[in-house]
Formats: sequence, structure tokens, C-alpha cells
Amino acid sequence: MDKPQDSAAAQEQRPSVAQQPFDRRSGGPVERLIFNHRAFIVVICILLTALFGVRAMRLEVNANFLNMIPQSHPFVRNYLDNEGSLRSLGNSLRISVENTNGTIYDANYLRTLEKINDNVFLMRGVDRTWMKSLWTPSVRWTEVTEDGFKGGPVMPEGYDGSVKAMAELRRNVARAGLGGSMVANDERSSMIFVPLLDKDPVTGQPLNYRELSHELQRQIETLGAPGIKVHVVGFAKLTGDLIDGLDRVIIYFGISALIAALALYGYTRCARSTLLVLLCSAAAVTWQLGIVQLLGFPLDPYSILVPFLVFAIGVSHGAQKMNGITRDVARGAHRYAAARFTFRRLFLAGLTALLADVVGFAVLMIIDVPVIRNLALAASIGVGVLIFTNLVLLPVLLSYTGVSASAIRRARNSENPGARRSFAVRGYQAFERFSTRRWAISALLGALVLFAGGYAVSLHLQVGDLDAGAPELKANSRYNLDNAFINAHYNLSSDVFAVIVKTPPGGIESFPTLIEMDRLETQLRNTPGVRGTESAASVVRQYVAGSFEGSPKWLSINRDPFVTGDAFAQVVVALPELTNADRTVGPLLVFLTDHKAETLARVVRVVQDFAAGHDTAERHFMLAAGSAGIEAATNIVVEQANREMLALVYASVAILCFITFRTWRAVVVALIPLMLTSVLCEALMVMLGIGVKVATLPVIALGVGIGVDYALYLLSVQLARQRAGATLREAYRDALQFTGKVVMLVGFTLAGGVVTWVWSPIKFQADMGILLTFMFIWNMIGALVLIPALSWFLLRPKTERLRRDADPEPAAPMAQPGAKTPARMTQVSVTSGR
Repeated sequence: MDKPQDSAAAQEQRPSVAQQPFDRRSGGPVERLIFNHRAFIVVICILLTALFGVRAMRLEVNANFLNMIPQSHPFVRNYLDNEGSLRSLGNSLRISVENTNGTIYDANYLRTLEKINDNVFLMRGVDRTWMKSLWTPSVRWTEVTEDGFKGGPVMPEGYDGSVKAMAELRRNVARAGLGGSMVANDERSSMIFVPLLDKDPVTGQPLNYRELSHELQRQIETLGAPGIKVHVVGFAKLTGDLIDGLDRVIIYFGISALIAALALYGYTRCARSTLLVLLCSAAAVTWQLGIVQLLGFPLDPYSILVPFLVFAIGVSHGAQKMNGITRDVARGAHRYAAARFTFRRLFLAGLTALLADVVGFAVLMIIDVPVIRNLALAASIGVGVLIFTNLVLLPVLLSYTGVSASAIRRARNSENPGARRSFAVRGYQAFERFSTRRWAISALLGALVLFAGGYAVSLHLQVGDLDAGAPELKANSRYNLDNAFINAHYNLSSDVFAVIVKTPPGGIESFPTLIEMDRLETQLRNTPGVRGTESAASVVRQYVAGSFEGSPKWLSINRDPFVTGDAFAQVVVALPELTNADRTVGPLLVFLTDHKAETLARVVRVVQDFAAGHDTAERHFMLAAGSAGIEAATNIVVEQANREMLALVYASVAILCFITFRTWRAVVVALIPLMLTSVLCEALMVMLGIGVKVATLPVIALGVGIGVDYALYLLSVQLARQRAGATLREAYRDALQFTGKVVMLVGFTLAGGVVTWVWSPIKFQADMGILLTFMFIWNMIGALVLIPALSWFLLRPKTERLRRDADPEPAAPMAQPGAKTPARMTQVSVTSGR
């Protein structure tokens, strides 16, 4: 055994009686392996922290378009299989250049537009073949004359900014029908359409959206002119803004760490143990980031939250170990013995709790969205690492350092009978009352009312986005303001839903296919939420009429293949995005008023019903492409995974609890508070207008995985005391004094850490902050109130049940170790003692 300390803290730690030598051979094999080789454990952990710290510094923050979508869903498979023919519907940017002092027919405006167009054209990652603006030759006008079709680029050849050239440009825009698409309805702005490649053509690596967004912003600021305002929307710009918003996440991480430090120090009055808990939790984050980098995964806007959760979970478990060691030292144990006693009592409970957390994250892998699977993997790794840093390394370090004299005095005073009138102790006694008949029944009736009310509200929970604009950002963000501008001034919408029409070669221009596409367009235009449609069929109508002097009698799809063929040839020249080279694929574009879940579901039903009655061996109407089509597929995947994920989480947590407690009754006691919180969280989402989507889907699963920690720590001590012969009320009182105080501390600490996310510029982070704060608080309250109440019905020994269940007088406080209190409890996997 280590030599006694000579410091003041050591004097405070010495018991009033001679301390008995500690038997290093006691305890289980895992305990002996760890504590009999303490120095080796510390050295290994320090080396691993340094190694993973170096790797973590190389971690990149980026996002990938394909990782944000459910790649195996049939809608997405249809899109990916025909991606080469749908270049204009993939990852792209739309840049609207506005003249705030006039119209687009202004020489200065057009000169600025040309500079922006040329510079964007030369940016890395731009698919230049499909880029379109007033200055690109692919944007053409066509008209019918006595001599046949006549056309050319919309921007006049030899444009010189003169009045004549400006008049010709105005005429060409009208002849090309660009109003509402390339040119705003009020003619005060025009659009640059910029499709993007999936990979950087120079490096071969996925596009770095942060660099792309910054480069685009630099070009706009450099080439800007007075009276010119630029609006940019698209996945790449959205992702760039999200990544920029992540810079502030570091501030929130620091605030969370500060809150945890102040809470822990306020509870223990021990700087050294508080610092060790924070360092071990930070080491776990370092390990997690280093391992993720070694596996080749970047951090994205979703997985950036994982380090927060890993740190918070680490603080939670570290606080339990610190509290246990402090209490044992205050009762007379040496710091080394106290560390081993605490390890024995809480290692299995902590291990089960962390495994439950791992399960809560791991089940997210069933969601067919790569970004969520990466989040699940990163979080599972981080929580798994906590087994070493907070369950093993922290007790070992505390066995060397011990705790301060002030912490020992505080722990002794908390167990002093004279302290029973303190505010904190009165709070413990209030929770203790729920282990009696009257209070238990009241608690369960209250929980039943909350459950019924929450369930009734949760039935209105919707899947998908419920707000206009980019749901990842707040409504007043620059991106959403730009998106609102484009939707207000153009007939086209950024929410594009594309139906993929597939035929044999040449089939798109055939009369049967065009007439069926036209019928589908008619149905879709009459569907609520659709603001317009466009396809080869609707454009061919106009060109057929143009071939016959614009007569409205010819505004139709002609059966004569020569008439239709001539018109279709002009469509291919003017709008090549409406079909591919061999005319086997033709997208039918549906422009939506918004991307709300009900709007997308309505359009999907219309197309699926039409396809069921009109698909043939030669012609297929397939879903889906476009931003709204991909989001519809994502909503379907999320809806399917939601209940399945929750069922798996609860089943896995139930199995782990059963392995730990060895009784189904304790499993029920542990899970019911979690179920209540899950239902109330869904009700809160309804009231706040938050839908179930990729960003919010993990929250409830995480709340279950993390929330079960409270029950595991409380029930482990309670059942062990009951097994030793204590009554339910005595056992729960001891559980409150030993782990309950820390459960309350951790609940408020975790909530205080994540509530800072509410001020994040990223909306889904703010939503997650609100929901996680709610779940941390309610899981804590539910555990402290419902565990004793449920235990009164399910976990009382038979002998105690035979007594009259009147509220007894408060029993004596938990006995000091060294008497018969099981300070060396080695078994927490106990039955109810029946």
C-alpha cells in the first residue's frame, strides 16, 4: 500500500482509528489487473492521448452531397442510375444578380454580370458544359419566320452596351421566354445556373464546400458594384454556411466545459478531482476524433455535435466515480482503497450504462443516410472510449491524487445527522417519500396523466421539414433570405421535384410518350403545392404552334412525327436539359411552393398513381430527382426508421438492464421513466413545430441511451442495499445519498451544457439543444420520482409487503463504513430481494 500522505489533506483523510492494510488480492480479476498495474495504465493512456491528439489535428470539416441522401432508396437509385442524363438536377448553385437601382437592361449591371459569370465559370468544381446565364451561348432564343426557324444566343453578338444592343437583348429575352426563369418577373435581376461536379477535377477529392463557398463569396465581393446585390442558393452554399457556423460551436464547447467545471467544483469543493474529471472526458473526445480521422471520415455539420455528447457523458460518469471516492475517503478509507471500493460498486453499472449509450448511437446505423451512419459510428467510438478514460483511468488517477480536505469536510457534513435540515437534504427527503404508498400512487397517477396527454399531442407529429427555406438554418439567415428572394421574383422554385421518364432510344420524342407526359403535367399543375411544371411535352406544344405562325389552334402535341420531330429538335437546342442525347430520358420538372412533408407526399402519391395506370414496357414514369425528390425519399426513409429505431433502442437497453439486474421487474422500473420522456419529447416537437427528419431523428434515441444511466446508478445501489436487508425506503435513501445527488448534479450539468446550442446559427443544432435539454431534465426527474414509486409496487421484499404501508418516520442516515454498511459491495447485479 502507498505510504501515508503528510499533507493537510492526508491528515483529513486519516480515520480516527488505525487503518487496516488493504488486500491487493481482493476484488475481481479486472480490478486487480487495473489497480495492481496503475502506472502502466496511466502511461498507456497518456501515449494514446498524444497519438490520437496528433491525428485529431488533421481532421477535416466538410460535407458530401451523396452522403446527405439515402443512396439505396429506389427514388435515389433511379436518380443515380440516370445521373448522366440529369446533370441540371444534381448538385448545383443558383446565383441571382439583382440591380437595386433599375432593371437588368443597364450597361453597368450587364458588365458586372459578365464578370461574375466568367469568374464563376473558371472556378474549380463547376460543370461548365451545363452552366447557363444571359452570357452563356447555350441560352438561346428561337422564333418562326416565313423562311423557317430562326434563332441564336440571347446575348447579341457584338454586344457593346449601346441602346441598340440593349433593345435587341430585351427582344431576345422575350423571344426565348426567359421571364420568370432566367430573368426575374420584375426584370430587376437575372439568374446564373451553376451545376457542380461531385469531385474536384484537379485533386480527385470530393469538393470542399467551405472553400467553394468562400471562393464564390470572394468573387462576388471583388466584382461587386454599387447597386448590385447577389443572392446565392444551392447545396454547396448551404453546406458552406453550415460549416462556417460550426466555428461558433467551439465557443459552445468551451461554455459547456465551463458549466461542467463550475458545477462539479461547486458540488465537491475539490479542484484536483474536478480537473481530473474534465481532463479524462476531454481525453475521450481526443481519442474519438483521432480514431475518426484514422478511419478516413471528415467531420460534417451533423457529427460535429458528437464531441459535445461524448464530453457530457464522460462528465456524467466521472462525477459518479469522483463522488464515490470522496465519500469513502470521508468515511475513513485511504484514497487507494476508496478508488478500488468505488470501482467495485460502480464499474458494472457504469459499463452497462455506457453500453446502453453505445446501443443508442449504434441503432442509428439502420437509417439509410450515410451522414447519420457516420454520426452513429463516431458517437459509438467516442462512448466506447469512455470505458477506458472514465471508468478505468479516472479511478486510477484519483487513487494517486485523492481529494482535497475541503471536499472531505463537505462529504462528512452531508452525512452528519445535524445537516438533515439543510435545503439539499430536504430535497433528498422529498424524493425519498416517493418510496411510500401514498406518494408512489400519486406519482404514478401523475405520470399516467402526462403520458396520456403527451401521447395525444404526439399523434400530430409530422415527418420532414415544416418550414419554408433551408431548415438547417434559421429563417433570418442570409441563405434563407436569398432563397425567399428567388422564390418571390421567379416562377421557378428552388424546390424542384423531377419525375424521370425512361424510354427506349428515341422514345421521348414519340407522340404516345409526349401525350402521357402532358397528361401527368396537367394532373400535377392541379395539385396543391405545385406552382408550375415543365417538360419536353409542354415546350413542344409552343414550338409546334410557332411552326404555324403562332396559331393557337396548333398549340398541341401533333400526331404527325415530322411536325413533332421538327419542334422537338428545336427544344433540344434551346433546352438540352429536358432530354439526353439519345432521347431515352426526359425529366418532368415540378416546381413546388415549399418542401414541406405534406406537399412532397401529395406529389409522390399523384405520380405513383399515374405511373401505376400508365407505365408500359416501352415507357416508365420513375421517382425521383431534384432537391425536392431527394427530400421526399429521405422523408420516407426517416418515417420507416423512426419507430423501428426506437423499438431497437428500447429492446437493447432492456436486455442490458436485465443482464445487470437479473430481474424483469427492475427492467420495467428502469424503462418506464424513459418511455414517458420519449412521449413528452415528441409532444414538445409538435408544439414547437419540429418535424422528424435526419437532424432530429437521433435525439430521442440518444435521450433513451443516455437517460438510462440515471436508472442504472440509482437501482444498482438501491437493489444492493435491499439485498443486504434494508427496507425500500432505507435502500432508496442510501441510493439518493450515494448516487442520487450526482444524478441531479449531472442532469442539470448536461442540460446547462446543451442549452447553449439554442443560440447556434444552425437551426437543427438549436432544435437538438432544446430537445436534449428537455430530455436530460425529464429523464432525471423521471428517474428520481418514478423509480421509487415503481419500486414500491414491483421491488419490495415479501416481508416488507406484509407490513402496513403507512408513511414511516425518517430512518437514520446511511451508516458509516467500517460498520455493517456494505462499503465493499462487489455485486450490483442483484435481484429485488423478494
